[in-house]
Amino acid sequence: METSEIRAVVREYILKEFLPGEDPEALTDDLQLVSGRILDSLATLRVVAFLEEKFGFEFEAHEVGVQNLDSIDLMVKFVEEKKR
Repeated sequence: METSEIRAVVREYILKEFLPGEDPEALTDDLQLVSGRILDSLATLRVVAFLEEKFGFEFEAHEVGVQNLDSIDLMVKFVEEKKR
């Protein structure tokens, strides 16, 4: 799966699950989702479960945090690293 496809899947999931009815243009690739309090701890765990299921890998405990989940850019980068 290419970077653009991963990005589209992640963006669609976040819009559908956490920002229904919001302007899709407002969800930029670098928007801070966790530190900006768009995603709380339960939402973050839902994102982790989605990424694991969709892309076929598992997060290690130390990988679940803002360093990998604070924006679409960080999520895409992390998925690509895990897929290697």
